[in-house]
Amino acid sequence: MHDTRIGKRFIGPSEPPFIIAELSGNHSQDFDLAKKMVEAAAKSGAHAIKLQTYTADSMTLDIENDEFVIQEEDNLWRGESLHALYKKAATPYEWHEPLFKLANSLGMVAFSSPFDADAVDFLDNLNVPCFKIASFELTDIPLIAYAASKGKPLIMSTGMASLQEIEMAVACAKHNGCDDIILLKCTSTYPADPGNSNLMTIPNMRDAFGCQVGLSDHTGGIGVAVASTALGATVIEKHFVLDRNAGGVDAAFSLEPAELSQLVTETERAWLALGHVRYGATGAEEKSKQYRRSVYVSRDMDAGESFSEKNLKVVRPAFGLAPCHFASLMGKKAATALKKGTALKWEQVVS
Repeated sequence: MHDTRIGKRFIGPSEPPFIIAELSGNHSQDFDLAKKMVEAAAKSGAHAIKLQTYTADSMTLDIENDEFVIQEEDNLWRGESLHALYKKAATPYEWHEPLFKLANSLGMVAFSSPFDADAVDFLDNLNVPCFKIASFELTDIPLIAYAASKGKPLIMSTGMASLQEIEMAVACAKHNGCDDIILLKCTSTYPADPGNSNLMTIPNMRDAFGCQVGLSDHTGGIGVAVASTALGATVIEKHFVLDRNAGGVDAAFSLEPAELSQLVTETERAWLALGHVRYGATGAEEKSKQYRRSVYVSRDMDAGESFSEKNLKVVRPAFGLAPCHFASLMGKKAATALKKGTALKWEQVVS
């Protein structure tokens, strides 16, 4: 498994997790707000921003019968027609280039999720460094084939997908010229319950497909994302908003700037902490060994006096004999007079 280069950044186990701030429709179709979101994401330390490239008409039909209206009682968008929701959440195509340029100028990678072939061409003409395939499009094999044919890395979310469906998507991408694939474990509920995250799938998916695996996370907070780092996630995508209370279609499960900053910091800490299998003191711990316990004289002793629990004690620091010798010292004699506080050495013991 090799590192993937996206823009000027490398993604892989040898790098801290790649943090993507998903703007989604939280800009509420206010261009100035969208720019502020990009600037805030950069200030928070995100490595990338991601948009979604579609129109309401490219996503669905403008019909309001039951099949085209969200019905589930626990759905964040219950009662909305699909067309109206996508129209409200869409990022205007004319915003893409200036937002990408702004993100790049602030040191971030910028890309998007295309939802049809025209969107793939549009993004390719803007020289995006990769494409993201959304969970709901993972079974859109024609879309994956066309995106893969552009010769760029693919990041693919796997929410709801069976193993067979993921296999089909990966095979399609490879058949059409893309070998640089990153899969994202995802739970496609909005918001998602941490109990449904099943992060143990991450290493299993990595082994099954021989590629990097990350997390597209719709839970609240950063706990699930930090945990995913310990399981080898190399990419973490979270929806982003300036202020949850101000609204936005995905605001309820999006991170605010301070939380995004915390996510960047804590996932890097988790990644640094993984290290490798090691026993014994690290170089940084060597000085601390002196504060272990050892055998000390606990009251003044005469030469020839026998050692007992009344005149020896196992205490800190560790300049005397190791505690494992304490029992064998009982009954042996002091070679010389010893003061209280003497770190006992073998040369002070008569066998």
